[in-house]
Amino acid sequence: MAKHPRDALMGAQASAGFLPVCDHYSGVEVRMRKSLELQAAMTAEFGTCVFDVTLDCEDGAPVGGEFDHANMVVALANHAQIAIKKVAKPAVASTSRVAVRVHPVDHPVFEQDVETVVGKAGQALCHLMIPKVECVADVDRAVKAVDRAWPGPAGSKLALHVLIESPAAVHRAFDIAAHPRVQSLSFGLMDFVSAHAGAIPADGMSVSGQFTHPLVVRAKLEVSSACHAHGKVPSHCVVTEFKDAAVLQSAARRAARELGYQRMWSIHPDQIRPILAAFTPDEREIEVASEIIEKAENAEWAPISFEGRLHDRASYRYFWQTLERAHQTGRALPAGAQAYFATGAY
Repeated sequence: MAKHPRDALMGAQASAGFLPVCDHYSGVEVRMRKSLELQAAMTAEFGTCVFDVTLDCEDGAPVGGEFDHANMVVALANHAQIAIKKVAKPAVASTSRVAVRVHPVDHPVFEQDVETVVGKAGQALCHLMIPKVECVADVDRAVKAVDRAWPGPAGSKLALHVLIESPAAVHRAFDIAAHPRVQSLSFGLMDFVSAHAGAIPADGMSVSGQFTHPLVVRAKLEVSSACHAHGKVPSHCVVTEFKDAAVLQSAARRAARELGYQRMWSIHPDQIRPILAAFTPDEREIEVASEIIEKAENAEWAPISFEGRLHDRASYRYFWQTLERAHQTGRALPAGAQAYFATGAY
């Protein structure tokens, strides 16, 4: 039986999975509910889950009300898995991608957050976001807490995403990305700029300044490079100018095309579709990738010639990832490529 392109080309990397290109954050209950409803509606529209919803305990919970907030998040996460099955098409994997951001590991309620969220809704989550990670020891501490609370089968583990938000954390990004439980690193722009005690001007947090200030650009590149060095997913920071879709889409495209990011945060529902558009391949890229992968498969992955250029496994991997990205962003695929993503095949 012929190997699936993912297995033939990606090898061990194939087990890492492919994350949606948009990670949407909500911290207020009414917005959380609307975000989950939108995720279900867009899953039905696109035929796949095109963005994660991360329910926020760190910045969403009122001081003194952390326990009640965490329990509310638990209820929403568990309900989301039931709700999406009602709208998903039969051929679609009917799983809602819901995550939770807990408080940092040195916060007094961190253990309580993890016990509540993971202990009561761990199996409803796609990952847990750990903010303000400074070093590998912080990841180890989070892993121990998560594994103690984990209610799932023995041997199964909840993936961790971490936020890199300080100069010291950027310095240690490669070591943090190497941790086997870390699936993705996110760059936290606002805290990173604030950590410089005014040395980076406020413009460094703007949609223009974050792509031009040398210290910010350097930090973004370090996080992205660390992820790619260890097969993890780099996730780009927010753009706070959420009312200008064109500006947001341009920023998202720069993050993807210039800085190597594969995912981006959203903080407003209007940001989701521009992010999807920026990270998805265009029609010609999809067409070329499909033709090359089909020819390569027919050649049993030996080198081929396409439009006067030689291609082999090195470039096949790129074109296969193009098709994966197109699928994950809900783009229509040529008939020859659709079978690769049929239920049970992918």
